Amino acid sequence: MAGGDHPMTACAIEEAAEHEAVRPAPRAALTVGAGGSYAARLAGRGDALFAERWTLDGPEPYAVPLPLGQPEEADTEVAPLADGRVLVHRRVAGLRSFSLLYPAGPGTGELPLGSVESAELRLLPPSPDGTRAYALAPGESSTAVWLVAGGAFGPERVAEVPGRCSGGVWLDRTGRILAVDRERDGITKAVVVDLERGGEVTPLLQITEDSNDRLLLADTESGLLMIRSDAAGHDRLGWGVLGSLRPARFPECLRLPDAAVTPFAIQPGRVLIPESCSVALRIDAAAGTWVGVWRPAGRRLHQLPPPEGWLAGSGLWSREGVLQLPCTTEAVTCGVARLEPPQDPLPPAPATEPAQPERAGGEPYEGTGSPAPCRPVPLQQAPLTGRAARG
Repeated sequence: MAGGDHPMTACAIEEAAEHEAVRPAPRAALTVGAGGSYAARLAGRGDALFAERWTLDGPEPYAVPLPLGQPEEADTEVAPLADGRVLVHRRVAGLRSFSLLYPAGPGTGELPLGSVESAELRLLPPSPDGTRAYALAPGESSTAVWLVAGGAFGPERVAEVPGRCSGGVWLDRTGRILAVDRERDGITKAVVVDLERGGEVTPLLQITEDSNDRLLLADTESGLLMIRSDAAGHDRLGWGVLGSLRPARFPECLRLPDAAVTPFAIQPGRVLIPESCSVALRIDAAAGTWVGVWRPAGRRLHQLPPPEGWLAGSGLWSREGVLQLPCTTEAVTCGVARLEPPQDPLPPAPATEPAQPERAGGEPYEGTGSPAPCRPVPLQQAPLTGRAARG
């Protein structure tokens, strides 16, 4: 495979493909909460499903099962709060109900929070402040943002965004600025929703006028953004920096033939040097699922074999650059594999070098002429100005 060293030999890929039909069902991913202290998932087998909380900030990780009198449904969503309680979202008789689960002696305590009438609703990623939880409910012509935990009086609608929205990425550390992918007239663009200004909407990504531009991941400290766009005629994975005037970039090394590449964690703590942030990626192909690690400054995709029992797509970085991957096996039901990826030599950052325009499909443009740069909107102004919302 282009773009890096593949962790599997050709024989291993062929053998894995032959046994694809008998591969066990994928394990439920783990949702890691704000700060990385707690995580939660739907555990169990078959019809005997229950919420499970993981504690990740101690000397050794451990899991606490939170079963109730009856099992959870397969479409139940769970998310941890910073105080150790686990939010549960269930579909019950046409309603969406929400409860908080917590250990209570030998059993499980449950605090009902209320319900929302909605045909379609899903939890957003955990809020950065760790005390609140939100959900996105698309409708026919608009999408509601609900505060479902952390409010004073149960679930509360806090914003209504024109258009059908999906995704959901937090852009600040307080849980105020939310980015969503909004579809209007058949085109999807990432936009910013300010939850403290009545849901004011401003543009975020505009690679080309007709391209579908989605935000996949963001780091609130460095401002590094991971995006996906079809501006080149097909989907490409790229990156940009929040508030930067430099164009979005779509590295060739992130294009893998016959494989899907999805970012799931960005290294924190690199406040002034977003190009040095390590990004963890999930790589899915017919041969299986494995781990990728990449940095914008390194310009190389390192492909690594996954640890046994990895809850694929789950993980977090330490500030020191150690990738922590939650795992569960028959022998160790709650474990974290720690990987120190290969380091790339960092070139000195050019302090005054002008930004190079870039084609929508690849590395910085180096030809003659003046192609139109593919720029993200300057975000240092967009969410906080008094400009009218684009309805």
